[in-house]
Amino acid sequence: MLEALVPSRSKDSKPPGLSPAAAKLRLLKRLRCTLKFEKRAWAAGAQMVAGADEVGRGSLFGPVVAAAVILDPGYRIRGLRDSKLLPAKRREELAIRIREHSIAIAIAAVDSARIDQINIYQASRLAILHAVQQLAPAADYLLADAVRIDCDLPQLPIIHGDALSASIAAASIIAKVERDRMISAWDPVFPMYGLASNKGYSTPHHIAALREHGPSPLHRQSFAPVWNAPVPQEVLGFMFDEPACEQAAGEEEVAAALAGS
Repeated sequence: MLEALVPSRSKDSKPPGLSPAAAKLRLLKRLRCTLKFEKRAWAAGAQMVAGADEVGRGSLFGPVVAAAVILDPGYRIRGLRDSKLLPAKRREELAIRIREHSIAIAIAAVDSARIDQINIYQASRLAILHAVQQLAPAADYLLADAVRIDCDLPQLPIIHGDALSASIAAASIIAKVERDRMISAWDPVFPMYGLASNKGYSTPHHIAALREHGPSPLHRQSFAPVWNAPVPQEVLGFMFDEPACEQAAGEEEVAAALAGS
């Protein structure tokens, strides 16, 4: 049974004086990313084994982005690992190779307005679902990073999957490169937040900018550093042709319009 492949959650011991984030990073660096889970799925009869992962869950700005990747069993892409452990240049190099040597790739995003409506966990699951549904050819088995999605596809959630499964790592890299591109494209529109460098995450500069300028329409209003900002959100009028329409638009409509521009 493939379901038996779910690894047990071990209790990660944190060395004295090491923060939880640093301890997790140290653990991830020790894990080996292989095709072990893919090979077991292939041996059990699956042919189109997809790996899926999302990025941007902890960001204060913009969408959560997911990718699904079906690797070619006949071609090994060396260097695949959790996107968090790779420098940006290496991620971009690997993303090119993944696109060149994969059977199928799909990307999906859930915007900040929807995140505020359904919470970031459910938005992450929804983004993964949409990515998997867009694969062509379709997957017949799914490996995902520690989540189970709402579909009939046989699936295996793997704790630390992006550091253990080559398919999930490939999805992590594709999603990370795509999301970084999307967020960087907003930097000229919202230069005060430093999006090109922080990609929307909670850096000291980003928090200071939120306190000084307030959030943009694309910030996640349900995240504490955003709704705690003392300056109210302001709609950028120059983004719209009709001032009257701008005044009548609600926050959700504004976020949707900006996300689609």
